Amino acid sequence: MPISSITEHIRAYWRRQIINRYPLPLALWERVTTQLPLLQGLTLAELNRLRDLSTLFLHHKSIYGVQGLRVTEEMRLVVAAQGSLLILYLDWDDYQGWRTVLLYPGAFIAKHEVRDENGIVHTERHPLIGESWDRGPVILSWDEVALTLTPSEQSGNVVIHEFAHLLDMGNGVANGMPPLHKTMNRHAWTAIFSQAYQSLNKCWAAEEPIPLDPYALESPAEFFAVASEAFFVFPQRLQTALPQLYQQLQLYYRQDPAKRLLENLCR
Repeated sequence: MPISSITEHIRAYWRRQIINRYPLPLALWERVTTQLPLLQGLTLAELNRLRDLSTLFLHHKSIYGVQGLRVTEEMRLVVAAQGSLLILYLDWDDYQGWRTVLLYPGAFIAKHEVRDENGIVHTERHPLIGESWDRGPVILSWDEVALTLTPSEQSGNVVIHEFAHLLDMGNGVANGMPPLHKTMNRHAWTAIFSQAYQSLNKCWAAEEPIPLDPYALESPAEFFAVASEAFFVFPQRLQTALPQLYQQLQLYYRQDPAKRLLENLCR
């Protein structure tokens, strides 16, 4: 057996040990999952898989409140369950390399250094509701995370957005192209995402409505993160407006939320 296969068997063994040794309380799991619209339509098998991933998430990642925010076990699970949904059919290793999630009560001020055309470095301050870094931390506004519990208030999903950035950075840089599966066509991904990005930029410049939050037009990295939000939160809308883009995300995440929601309505 190849060394890589042996290593994966060992990893899988220890993950199962963690899952069995530190199970999530059933009452807590059911209370949180029934509150999250994002999880509607998941099969029992998928919910069980998500529970295992959430257990690993809470075991390996630390979630801290800052600015006096008291973080409860329910709040931790709200973050973990939604963050784990992205990798439901990916690999736990896609979330390796970072350990910390910081929760602010509301929007926070981020300071970034930028260099102007004269080579002078300036410090800019911007209010944000979420931010992620390749080696961590992931920073979230709890006010925004809490909106994911209320369907009528949900215009996006800050958890999905920031964790999509982490997946995007799997190649070492956030550029709108996460590490694709061997079965996917890199040229097709690039062509479809580029065409959609350019087309929506033209529509927005012409003051025409677009099917994504305009923040998607900030960069290819933001386009991927915002498109990922739409894929999970408003899948049928995205599938109708940008079917080829939806298909690429379906191939990457190995999920079909639009079909899932439709089947849920028919139950």
